Amino acid sequence: MADTFTTDIPARLDRLPWSAFHWLVVTALGATWILDGLEVTVVGSLSGALTKSPTLHFSDSQVGLTASAYVAGAVLGALFFGYLTDRLGRKKLFTITVGVYLIATVLTGLSWNFWSFALFRFVTGAGIGGEYSAINSAVQEFVPARRRGQTDLIVNGSFWIGAALGALGSIVVLDPRLFAPDTGWRLAFIIGGLLAVIVIFLRRFLPESPRWLMTHGRPEEAERIVAWIEARSRPANSNSELTRLHLSRMHRLTLAAVAQTLLRRYPRRVVLGLVLMATQAFCYNAIFFTYGLILTRFYGVASPRIGWFILPFAIGNFLGPLLLGRLFDVVGRKPMIAATYGIAGLLVIGVGVLFRAGALDAVTQTIAWSVIFFFASAGASAAYLTVGESFPLEMRALAIALFYAFGTAIGGIAGPALFGALIATGARGEIFWGYVLGGSLMLSAAGVELILGIAGERRALEELALPLSHVEFPSAPA
Repeated sequence: MADTFTTDIPARLDRLPWSAFHWLVVTALGATWILDGLEVTVVGSLSGALTKSPTLHFSDSQVGLTASAYVAGAVLGALFFGYLTDRLGRKKLFTITVGVYLIATVLTGLSWNFWSFALFRFVTGAGIGGEYSAINSAVQEFVPARRRGQTDLIVNGSFWIGAALGALGSIVVLDPRLFAPDTGWRLAFIIGGLLAVIVIFLRRFLPESPRWLMTHGRPEEAERIVAWIEARSRPANSNSELTRLHLSRMHRLTLAAVAQTLLRRYPRRVVLGLVLMATQAFCYNAIFFTYGLILTRFYGVASPRIGWFILPFAIGNFLGPLLLGRLFDVVGRKPMIAATYGIAGLLVIGVGVLFRAGALDAVTQTIAWSVIFFFASAGASAAYLTVGESFPLEMRALAIALFYAFGTAIGGIAGPALFGALIATGARGEIFWGYVLGGSLMLSAAGVELILGIAGERRALEELALPLSHVEFPSAPA
């Protein structure tokens, strides 16, 4: 067997027309984000119920800390499972990470005190965190380049379908006429876990990523999968000239190679990815995880009614990637990311000013968040797209995990804890400064994108970052 080989697999995947296979990819992989949205919204909508639970008796600060425990688990899970995803393959990790989520979220529904609840939330986060790298990698590697931006944004934005379902579900499970105070919130978690069974079933029909196979010295398997997809997709111009890559079978990814690639080959992309991930994580997690507390403490919204306010918030977040996603492939990554981050940052500060002045009520503040996160959601989804496109195939999952982990550790863990503490003071002026901080971070990210952003639209992944296993074509004989 030769140590090197030539392949046109990436070009063949990129020329495919959109087909039933791509819908399967989007459905089976996007379902994870629905589960994640369900998880986050359940805690946001149930925050008031958790403080009033006869068993748990959480304080406002403890609600914020359990959110931070979930995010901390997601960070560590992303790192651990992201490393395994690049080593063992995308498909093998699908069932493992969803299985971890399923077990842990059901156990959350059986919690008996703060520490057990926080532990199970941590493990639930680890399962979801592992999904981030595997799913984003697979989506980008299967979807044709011309539609990669729009598809990736919509898949990531499907988080908010889960958020809407969680909001509606919380209205039902928190209805005291239907469930006792200590039964409704438990049922919400258990049902969320059981939904993961559907995800596991759908993923049985997905093959391994051909791009992962070819960069791990298994081009014959990759060829069979691509031929199987082509037989069902009928690609146009099947006889046209295709770009070919010359790769080594012997390449092995090491942590030293990862560090050298990040810090020496792509330092500007490292800065860009960290800024985009950290700023959106802070703004999102700080505001969303604690919004239920704002509604109950400052606007007197009863816990069973919080879901009605989360629902329009979730709808605005999903409509952003859905309606703006195409522009990231047409107008371009750099102008769209800078615009969505910048608009969201300015509006967050504006809402902070109105909140401090007491000019908002529960309805108008919810409308404001729905508009703001219409833009912020598209930008946040594009952060994952940017990181995935920026680095070589062999380390794509680990790169996504690293940037998610560091970005979330910087912004995502601190945000809910900080806002939980600010809300506990009961002072609008204190919370105002939290909004100013979040908005300012989004504005700074917009500026960094304008300076360091890359034009990834409609370009092959291998054009944006050559595989580490790439070798020069052998010279023609004289």
